[in-house]
Amino acid sequence: MTSRRLILTRSAALMGAASTGLFLPAAAQAQSGKLRVGFMLPYTGTFAQLGVAIENGFRMAINEQGGKLGGREIEYFKVDDESEPSKGIENANKLVQRDKVDVLIGTVHSGVQMGIQKVARDSGVLSLIPNAGVHAATRALCAPNVFRTSFSNSQPTRALGKAMYDRGAKTAVWITWKYAAGDEAFEGFKEGYLAAGGKIIKELGLPFPQVEFQALLTEIAALKPDAVACFFAGGGAAKFIKDYAAAGLKGKIPLYGSGFLTEGVLDAAGPAADGIITTMHYSDSLNTPRNNKFRLDYAKAFKAQPDVYAVQGYDTGLLLIQGANAVKGDLSNKPALYKAMEGATIDSPRGKWTMSKSHNPVQDMYLRVVENKENKVIGIAAKALADSGAGCKM
Repeated sequence: MTSRRLILTRSAALMGAASTGLFLPAAAQAQSGKLRVGFMLPYTGTFAQLGVAIENGFRMAINEQGGKLGGREIEYFKVDDESEPSKGIENANKLVQRDKVDVLIGTVHSGVQMGIQKVARDSGVLSLIPNAGVHAATRALCAPNVFRTSFSNSQPTRALGKAMYDRGAKTAVWITWKYAAGDEAFEGFKEGYLAAGGKIIKELGLPFPQVEFQALLTEIAALKPDAVACFFAGGGAAKFIKDYAAAGLKGKIPLYGSGFLTEGVLDAAGPAADGIITTMHYSDSLNTPRNNKFRLDYAKAFKAQPDVYAVQGYDTGLLLIQGANAVKGDLSNKPALYKAMEGATIDSPRGKWTMSKSHNPVQDMYLRVVENKENKVIGIAAKALADSGAGCKM
């Protein structure tokens, strides 16, 4: 519902225009104010660095456009989502109802994303997902106003299966935390690996975020698969990598994983990580002019090295810029805005990517190996890989 204050403001503008004999088009009136952009990201806790990197990347993309979107000035609003799913709806509503944002950017944690998803679907606010890979966001709960610029949880591991099989791993054990992201990562691995001809001899798991891996590693040693595939991230990933080596499995049974296994943990994992092969939609070591320029510009702007989260934030900005430019800053022109975003090709540091019908990136997945604390690209595991979008109706 339009507020009385807004009606009065528009009425005054019309009267002013009438007194000079000029009537402004409705679109011009709508664009007279600043665009309101809201960040709902983790700024405290385990994922705080990820939230900062995403915001940095987004702001960098906007700053490359002179700090404007479609020619309009921007006003920013921020809410710390604390990676707390129980506060997801409440926090999203702060930005939508209290701050009246035109665009909501968030978040990292898939559980929190489900709260944002409900608010976005109920309110119709443009919602851009810069990380959370939860399948429902671009599958059963997809929406015309929701776009993801990162990945679905099964995309990296779907590419992993064939890459493993092609490298001689005919049998595998899968291990992960038993929670949504782990389950969805397994879905992708299972599909890709079985289709390639591989056999999964055991699926192992432990509750999130437990890190007592010893009994499961002993079981893996007894099973003697050709390889192990996994999904872990953050501090738990670093411990798994070190425990895997300490159990005597490193060098005997090759370890593969979703790229998040080795993202941001190589210093903590140390030499134990050497030789691990992962699949991911980005790598720091991607040696292209586009990535090299991005990394240099980011380092100059923020005195830090960018990671995959910074890239995803940057690409969120690039996608919004394409949409806003197409409608000359009038984000209320939703049909044209969505059409432009759906048809966008993003010239990203990760490589060019497009948007699927369910609003998830169609992107290359790189094959990477850890060498001297670096994820070195050794090939492309899958070209233009799309998520299924199963159940998406819009």
